[in-house]
Amino acid sequence: MTDPHQLFPAGFFSRADESPDDRFYVPDRFVTHIDDRAIAAVGTLYRHLGLTGSVLDVMSSWVSHFLDRPDELVALGMNPRELAVNTMAHDTVVHDLNVDPVLPFPDDRFDAVTCCVSIDYLVRPIDVLRDAARVTRPGGAVVCTFSNRCFPAKVVQGWLHLDDESRVGLVAEYFRLADAYDEPNVARCTPPNTFGDPLYAVWGTVRAD
Repeated sequence: MTDPHQLFPAGFFSRADESPDDRFYVPDRFVTHIDDRAIAAVGTLYRHLGLTGSVLDVMSSWVSHFLDRPDELVALGMNPRELAVNTMAHDTVVHDLNVDPVLPFPDDRFDAVTCCVSIDYLVRPIDVLRDAARVTRPGGAVVCTFSNRCFPAKVVQGWLHLDDESRVGLVAEYFRLADAYDEPNVARCTPPNTFGDPLYAVWGTVRAD
């Protein structure tokens, strides 16, 4: 099978800082990376989509932005101390998706998967989305939310050269290339032409192949 990442220009998934991510995430960062309005928009979207069953929150940390705690929330991230104080999480897993895009779970393990303000850091996002579909039951949602805030040295170079609208289109194309979802949904979850961090969402429903 052709690697779909090869469809992108050379260097698209490279980063200014190519040092191992586990070094970058050693320092604890007990901060939020988007403002309160954008955080509220994440939770509102999760509630609207009915993410209340068994949920995997990938690239997570000390907080998961649910308004309603799911029946089961597994938080997968890089910093064990941050994960340990995530009060929403029932269980936590330390795993670097840029080293291994395969999620350490069996098929059809979850009702949904979320990825909040982190899709831009993945060097093999299509592989991760394909595997997120594997661990999600057919008909479940995989939801990516993002803004224009980031650590520029760790974001893939292609992301930095796009505007917000183009980034929405890019993430939707990741979903299509993963070849495991119905046509992705896209939304701006904060009002346009207002102050504060914008919040965008792209999500796909896992096909029953």
